[in-house]
Amino acid sequence: MQAIYSTREQRHAYLYLRLLTGVDFFGHGFVRIFTGTHLSGFAQGLVKSMASTPLPALLTLATGYAVPPIELLIGILLLTGLFTRYALTLASLLMMILMFGTTLKQDWATASTQLLYGLVLALLLFARERYDPSWRSLLRLSKPPYG
Repeated sequence: MQAIYSTREQRHAYLYLRLLTGVDFFGHGFVRIFTGTHLSGFAQGLVKSMASTPLPALLTLATGYAVPPIELLIGILLLTGLFTRYALTLASLLMMILMFGTTLKQDWATASTQLLYGLVLALLLFARERYDPSWRSLLRLSKPPYG
């Protein structure tokens, strides 16, 4: 079996992209829960913005209450590097749900942005095993698989 090697710059680039994505998700969740109109305002606003779609208002409201805490959790996990694979998978599933609603609304500009999020998440998930430092290697509890 061939050893997996990566350069310091590659690992740093991966880490920076993961942290940037984590800050983005954390920020989305945090401001939607703790600032402005808070969580209930965000959920009610989502119901209003999705009124033209065939989605039931109750489902949209439930989604509005669920999305910000999930975003906050994903952000925390990506920032801390804990359960990264699960965080990226959860983020990808969240983006699929959001993309479904956005396309029902025919908001193609937002759909394009969500597609870009999906691309970043897929890239992070694809490269995770090779470039994402483990806590064990960061704490020098064992020798990392790279030089």
